[in-house]
Parts: sequence; structure tokens; C-alpha cells
Amino acid sequence: MMPEAKETDDGDGDGVQIDLVSGQRMAGMASMEKIRMILDGVHDGNIVILEEGLSPEEESKLIEVTMAEISPDGFNGIEIETYPKSESRDSSLFSRLMGSEEPTAKLTVIGPADQIETLHKDETLISALVSRN
Repeated sequence: MMPEAKETDDGDGDGVQIDLVSGQRMAGMASMEKIRMILDGVHDGNIVILEEGLSPEEESKLIEVTMAEISPDGFNGIEIETYPKSESRDSSLFSRLMGSEEPTAKLTVIGPADQIETLHKDETLISALVSRN
């Protein structure tokens, strides 16, 4: 599990804070709690990395809430990139049909739309340029 990382300065530095949020922490939260935690971090200019990502329904709700919070003189929205981690070796048709296979965990990177630009994405790498505006 990844711990949450916090920048120790008072926000006056040139760095960008990155919050690494473990799957364990997210498992104990309701969907709207997850969305609020993510958006609060992004509103503060942070990059949020989720070890296990969001469900498709949660991602849709995140986008919906983000769109409602965009303002011309403030919040510009989010950039979100997700990719699946490698699947387990036991992915037989029978186990998938019976629902015994765990859903594939996904790593998700979320940041302010005006500070993060995805340069490259494939099934094993997300490369992003992060700027401090």
C-alpha cells in the first residue's frame, strides 16, 4: 500500500504537492467522500494519485461534480489519467463468469487541468508534465 505523501513546506515553495492515496484508505470511504477528497486536493493545486482508482460510476460522478465547480475566475477543472495494473494470472473464463475474480486495480492520476499535461500514456506508463502556475 502506498502511504499518503505530504509536502512539508507552508505552500510558499515552488514544488507541487503529490498525495499518494492507498487503496486501504479509499476502501473505508463512501463514493462522495472519495470525490470530495480528490476535488479538495485538486482545488488546492495538488496532484492526487490513487493506488486503486475509482469505479466507472465514481469516475462519472467525479466528472459531473467537477463540471459543476468550474468557474471562469477560479477552478479550471481536472485532468485524469487511469490505467490498469497487470491482471492476475488466474483469469480463466470460468472464474470470470462466476464472479470470483477480483476487479483489476487501476492507478489513477488526477490534477488541475491548467497544471498537468499528459505527454504519453500506454498500458505501462503515464508520462505527465506538471507546472506550477
